[in-house]
Amino acid sequence: MARPQLAEDMGTDEHVRVTSQKKPGFLDRLGETTGGMLVGLAAFLLSFYLLFTNEGRCVRTQKSLDEGLSLVVHLNDIYSPTPLNDGKLVHLIGPLMTTQPLYDPNYGISLHVVKLQRRVEMYQWVEYGDSRDYEENGEKKTETRYSYNTEWKSEVVSSRNFDREIGHKNPSSMAVESLTVVAPVVNLGNFYLSKGLIEKIQSFKKMPLSKFEAPHADITVLDDYFYHSRNPRSPEVGDVRVSFHYAGLSGQWSFLGPPYTVTVVARQQTNALAAYSTRAGNHLEILYEEQLSATEVFEREHAANSTLTWALRIAGWLLMFVGLKLMVRILHTLVDWLPIVRDLVSLGLTVFALCVATSLSLLTVAVGWVFYRPLLALLLTLLALLPMLMAKARDRPKTL
Repeated sequence: MARPQLAEDMGTDEHVRVTSQKKPGFLDRLGETTGGMLVGLAAFLLSFYLLFTNEGRCVRTQKSLDEGLSLVVHLNDIYSPTPLNDGKLVHLIGPLMTTQPLYDPNYGISLHVVKLQRRVEMYQWVEYGDSRDYEENGEKKTETRYSYNTEWKSEVVSSRNFDREIGHKNPSSMAVESLTVVAPVVNLGNFYLSKGLIEKIQSFKKMPLSKFEAPHADITVLDDYFYHSRNPRSPEVGDVRVSFHYAGLSGQWSFLGPPYTVTVVARQQTNALAAYSTRAGNHLEILYEEQLSATEVFEREHAANSTLTWALRIAGWLLMFVGLKLMVRILHTLVDWLPIVRDLVSLGLTVFALCVATSLSLLTVAVGWVFYRPLLALLLTLLALLPMLMAKARDRPKTL
C-alpha cells in the first residue's frame, strides 16, 4: 500500500507527490517475471504471424500493381464514357465536381467541396507529470512533479483524473460538437466516384474566415476562428473556438481558388468508377490529389507498398525481440542479487535475443518469398543461419 507524502511549491501552479512502497522480494520479482514470460510467448508467436502474412501481402500487392500497369487504359475524354471500356481498368485526370454545396447553418458556411470539417476546441486545464524513481531506507519511492497549464484542446480533458482537481476543474462537455460532412455525389467529368475513392480525399486545408461575419452577437471572428468567448485574446476555461477545414475543392471557381485536379485509376462501370479486382486477389482503387501519369501512379503505389512492408518487418522483428527478452528474463531475476553477474547475464541475454530474433525473422521472410523469388529466399536463409555456422566453426577443435 503506497503512503503518499505531499510537498508544496509556493508561488507556482505545481506540486510534488511522493509515493513509497516496500521493495519487492525475490518471490515477488519471480512472480512478475513468470507473468512476463507468458506475455513474451504471446508476442513471440504473434511476430511469426505478422512477418509471414506481411510477406504474402507484399507479394500479392506487387503482382496486382504489375498486372494493373499492364492493363490500364488512359481516358482522354472524361465527359463521354465509352461502353467498350466497361469492366476495364482506366486512368483519368480531371477536376472534381459536386452538385450541391456543403453547408453549416450554425455559422453560415457554404462551400462546393468534397468534405467539410468543423473542428471545435475548448480552453481547458491540462495536467503534466514528471516522475523519477529512487530507493531510500529500503523502500522504492516515486516522486512526481505535477504542473497545470491552460490550453486549447479538441477533446474534453477529464479533470477528475487530475492529481489535484481543486482549482483545475474542466467542463464535462463542449457546447459545440465537431463534425465532418461528406458530399453524397462526387464527379470526375461525367464519372461518379465510388465511396472508396471519395474516402481517399484527405488533404484538408484550413478555411480563411476573413470574408465571414460572426453569426451571433456572442461570437467573435479572430485569426480564422469563431470564438465563443467574452475576450478571445484572454480566454477563460470553458471558452470554445471553432475552425473550418475543407478537402477536395470542387465546382466552379471560388474565393478559395479553382477546383482541385485529381488522378484516378479504377474500374469503369458504365459511368461510375469502382474497385478493380486483380487476379492476385487485391483491389485497385487509387486516387491522388494531383496530376500524374499512369506510370507515375503505379510507381508511387510500389513505393508505398515497399515502405509499408519494411515498417511491418521492423515491427515484427521488434515484437520477436521483446518477446524473447521477456521469456528469458527469469534467468536475470535468478541472479539479480549479484551486481556483476547480473550485468553480465543481462548483456548476454540481450545479445542472445538480438541474434535469435534476427535469424528467425530472416527465416520467416525467406519462407514468404520461396515460391516468388527462390534465389532471394535462399540468400535470406543463408544470412539467417550465418550466426549458427560461425558459432559452430569457432567451437570446432583445432587439429595439429
